[in-house]
Amino acid sequence: MDSRLNAFLERADAVLARIEPLLPAPRQAIDWTHCLAARWQREGRSGFLLPLQVSLDTRLSDLIGVDRQVEQLGRNTQQFLDGMPANHALLWGSRGTGKSSLVRALLAEHAKTGLRLIEIERDHLADLPRVVEQIAKLPQRFVLFCDDLSFEAGEGDYRVLKSVLDGSLEQAPDNVLLYATSNRRHLVPEKESDNENWKRVDGELHPSEAVEDKIALSDRFGLWLSFYPFTQEHFLNVVEHWIGQLADKAGLKWQRDEELDILAVRWATGRGNRNGRCAYQFARYWVGLKLLEHKA
Repeated sequence: MDSRLNAFLERADAVLARIEPLLPAPRQAIDWTHCLAARWQREGRSGFLLPLQVSLDTRLSDLIGVDRQVEQLGRNTQQFLDGMPANHALLWGSRGTGKSSLVRALLAEHAKTGLRLIEIERDHLADLPRVVEQIAKLPQRFVLFCDDLSFEAGEGDYRVLKSVLDGSLEQAPDNVLLYATSNRRHLVPEKESDNENWKRVDGELHPSEAVEDKIALSDRFGLWLSFYPFTQEHFLNVVEHWIGQLADKAGLKWQRDEELDILAVRWATGRGNRNGRCAYQFARYWVGLKLLEHKA
């Protein structure tokens, strides 16, 4: 009998040794007193919150030329932190104009007063109820952040997302808000053909059901903030700001002049866009070039 039992236990150990690598690793609960941000990670049919090491270098003062957007989202976030009513927010507009940077700058601004950030991808938004369940009773205030939320033509996911947002957002505890960014105002492509079935009733135009269906998704967000392409003056001011920041850290003396402006405009023209991201990239290029020249 003992020999049969030993043989069974040996086989069981062998089976467990083969199965164990396939099992999900045990997850430790996040210590939100020290962790400032996490990402929802899908794993099989479920998922978990993965702690992130985030940089708090970006400040609200680094966002040049978007004062109105900073003021409005900042006020909404402060209301949220103070336990007052606040809205879920959609930041939409041209790429590279500071939408994501604004959300991260608000984390840097309010991390000490309990603000936390959880990143969630568009494809994982159906898991919102699971995410909310894990943080509902915590003392911190959580912004669920979905970057680049949009849908392509023919995708039906946005209809599923509407019902998820309805249930998750309307029943969300008061320590949870959703902030999303998108290049599209209504998150889905808007085509001329959408307007073909508009109806005229008593002299007024009424949109077709297809248009209403698409707009209904963005209506889940109570606060809309628009970000527009940079003018050349705006772009050059942002370049000046970032060169100043990088040059100060490197101990580089510099002065803005016409030659620098011309180089910055050429840089933007070569890349086909004129935005904050492009300005920051040029500033890194220019400061690095000057430091290399001084080294030589």
